[in-house]
This record gives sequence, C-alpha cells and structure tokens, in this order.
Amino acid sequence: MEFVIIMFVVLFVVLYRQSNGTSVYKFVVDNVETVYEKYAPYSFKVVREKCKEMGLEYNTKQYTTQVVIFAALAFVISYLYFYNALISMIYVVATVSVIPYLAYLRCKRVYSEFVFEQIQVYVTNTIMEFSVTQSFVKALEGVYSSGILEDPVKTDVKIMIDLSYHNGDVGESIDYMNSKYDYYMVRNMHQLFLQITREGARDTTKTLDNMLLDIDELVEGVYRDRIDRKQFHRQFVQYGVLLYLMIMLVQILIKKEVYIELVNSNLVMQIALHIIVLTNSYFLLSGEKYYNENVGAE
Repeated sequence: MEFVIIMFVVLFVVLYRQSNGTSVYKFVVDNVETVYEKYAPYSFKVVREKCKEMGLEYNTKQYTTQVVIFAALAFVISYLYFYNALISMIYVVATVSVIPYLAYLRCKRVYSEFVFEQIQVYVTNTIMEFSVTQSFVKALEGVYSSGILEDPVKTDVKIMIDLSYHNGDVGESIDYMNSKYDYYMVRNMHQLFLQITREGARDTTKTLDNMLLDIDELVEGVYRDRIDRKQFHRQFVQYGVLLYLMIMLVQILIKKEVYIELVNSNLVMQIALHIIVLTNSYFLLSGEKYYNENVGAE
C-alpha cells in the first residue's frame, strides 16, 4: 500500500511540474483531449459531434465522475479478490481505459436513435408531400426545403434530388438512399414510388394511408422496445456487479483469514480468480455492446 501511495505522489508531482502553472486537473483534461483528437476513430468523432449538437454528450464533469466511480469500483472489487493493492491498481487502470470504448458505444446508440427518428420524419413527410404534389421528386424538394430534416439525412435527400434531375430518373437516387439507410419503411416507400413513377399515375391514396399507419405502429413498437431495453439494461448491470461480489459469500463461508492465506499461497487459485474477474468483465462488456449496437430500430 505504501508503494502505491508513493507512486500516486510521484505522479502528482510530475503532472504538476509539467503543467506550467495551470491546474493539474486542467492539464490532465487538455492532454486527454489531445490524445482523443489524435487517435480517436473518424466514426467516433462524427457521432460524438452529433451528440454534442443534440446536447446528449457527457461534459467533462460527468466523464470525471464516471472515471472516479469506475476506478473506485475496480479497486474495491479487485481488492476483495486479491487483497493486493498493486493488483488492484492494475485493474483500476484497465477499467478506466475501457471508458472511451463505452463512450463510443453510447454515442453510436444515441446517433442511431437520432437517425431512425430522422428517417421516420423523412418517410412520413415525403408521403404527405406526395399526396399533394403527385411527384416523388417534388415531394423530396418539399421535405428538403421545409427545414424539418437535419444532417446527415438532409444532405442525403439533397443528393437524391440532384441525382434524379441529373439522370432524369429516380432509380439511382432510390438505390443510393436504400444503401445508406437500410430500413424496412424506407425500402417499402421507395419501391411504391418507383412503381408509380415508372408505371404512371394512379390512385394511391389508400395505399399511402395504410403505409402511414404501418409506420406509426412500427415507431410505437420501437419506442416501447427502447423503454423495455433500458429497464433490462439497468437490471443487467446490477446483476453483473452482484456477480463480482459473490466472492464475499465465499469468504464468509470459509472465513476471510483462510481465504487470504489461500490466495497468497496458491498460484492456481490466483489464476482462477483472474479468470473469474476477466470472464465477468467480458460478460458485462458484451452486454453493453449488444445494448448500444442493437437498438431495435426495425
């Protein structure tokens, strides 16, 4: 423990001396930002910027709180397993290093939900515009000029309009949009408008009304699924943390002193404990990945 404390003091002094009079906190934050700008994947930067625009990205204080909580939990849990401060510090560093990955997953989920909402707006308003204009391209222009769309969907709709006028046909623009947004409601709407455009005008009022009803039902199901998933995610995290703490039950059954003696004298047991901790961590990370990537849009 004394060694760990000394290492913290040395780290603090080094950071302070390199900070050129600024606070250590600001120095650390600035350096983290520098590393992020240099090494963060382009896709992460894009979704993170969009999250910032929507006001859904964590601020510095929230990230700092997250780091403190993760570090404290990692230290306490690993210490309960090994009763070794040095091993606990290694687990603390490993745990904190996972936070950028969790931030990436969270931003991807928020961005995916935002895109789905934009696609819903695009499809619904294009159908309503078409019922007035009876022209797919004119409907796209009406939706684009209305200002209800945001990037990236807004830019892609503009590309669709340009492609339609350039080719004199909506086929390529529809293929472009389908490839960018592989949603059931997008493909259905595009297929209908492609048939109308190429086969001639006809009475589509009932078909479009039914399509709008289907979209409403789909969106209702998606939002209901999100609520259920959030509740399940909360329970999943609680269950994962409880799995870590099962080691306390073992210590109660065989007594803490006996457990510590076994850990210190038995290499096989130490390896087994590391495997248990890492397996449970992988279980939690896999669950987080599934929760944030499979948003259940359609």
